[in-house]
Amino acid sequence: MNPESSEVRPRILIIRRDNIGDLVCTTPLIRALRTRFPQAHIAALVNSYNAPVLEHNPDVDAVHAYTKAKHRGAGESLFAVYWRRWRLFSGLRKARFDYALIASAPPLDKALKLARWVRAQHIIGFARAGEAPRGVDIPIPYQTASARHQVEELAPLLQPFGIQGRMPAMRVAPDPIALEHARRRVDQTGWRGGGPRLLGIHISARKVPQRWPAERFIQLLHALHAQWRCRFLLFWSPGDENNPHHPGDDQKAAAILAACADLPVQAFPTETLQQLIAGLALTQRVVCSDGGAMHVAAALGKPIVCLFGNSDAEVWHPWGVEHELLQRPSRDVRDIPLAAVVAAYERLEGRLA
Repeated sequence: MNPESSEVRPRILIIRRDNIGDLVCTTPLIRALRTRFPQAHIAALVNSYNAPVLEHNPDVDAVHAYTKAKHRGAGESLFAVYWRRWRLFSGLRKARFDYALIASAPPLDKALKLARWVRAQHIIGFARAGEAPRGVDIPIPYQTASARHQVEELAPLLQPFGIQGRMPAMRVAPDPIALEHARRRVDQTGWRGGGPRLLGIHISARKVPQRWPAERFIQLLHALHAQWRCRFLLFWSPGDENNPHHPGDDQKAAAILAACADLPVQAFPTETLQQLIAGLALTQRVVCSDGGAMHVAAALGKPIVCLFGNSDAEVWHPWGVEHELLQRPSRDVRDIPLAAVVAAYERLEGRLA
């Protein structure tokens, strides 16, 4: 595509069906496309689980979400899921996209199947050496020689549009209604207006090596309040820790709240991704483990102290914001001592002063 040609209003569909953090890391690619083609129609095909990442994003004209079978609601039949999916893809075919861009690393598998269903004029996607994914007529060589951030890994997909250079910051926008509800929850504490800094403390993590113990969070809140007079929003995924399908951190949060009853801590369990985005938007700093919440915080522009377990920090560190990253050779956050996190926060505040 020649960006200087008459085709300055292309219809582009971005396909990303992975986890929350993966989609957040795709927002710089979308932002770069919007900057290059402000009049383009840019849409995204995502799943119902990660769709709120792109809701209210000014770089996106439309978000099309389908439900994966494993994410269907209680009592919802597979037939209903697949019927809605068929209707969605029938509408996408009629939209006549110029480009379907698969924003993920190979193997493309199911994402490519979705792209072929859409029947865009062109399909852009990564291809390993010697591979020719069926239907990808604009293949982009996939480089695996060196570790790059997930945001940078996607940058070559912009080459057909004549876009080069450093990728922009990530972007997530809170839902206005959810944001207002979050403000009201904070206002009920009497914390209106200025005053001590409001820190977001996120205690949940999907992977066991990413879970910092409750007792250390208790010590951290007391230490930060003693030195910085901070206020805290305590975020966690609600539910029972013994639930085999959707374990939550209600017990862990209850222990922290009980031990920090003498501190200005507001409980903020998040049933939905919209609630998490809105709550984090109200904070000035965030402490969390690597995961979707960390990437959301970065996309909201929040400085972060992040605890890394067995994730590749080179690929998944917070993009585009000030941050302090802690990771031990054991690749288990339980081996990160309290003193290291307090010192990391002090370094972060020193750079932001």
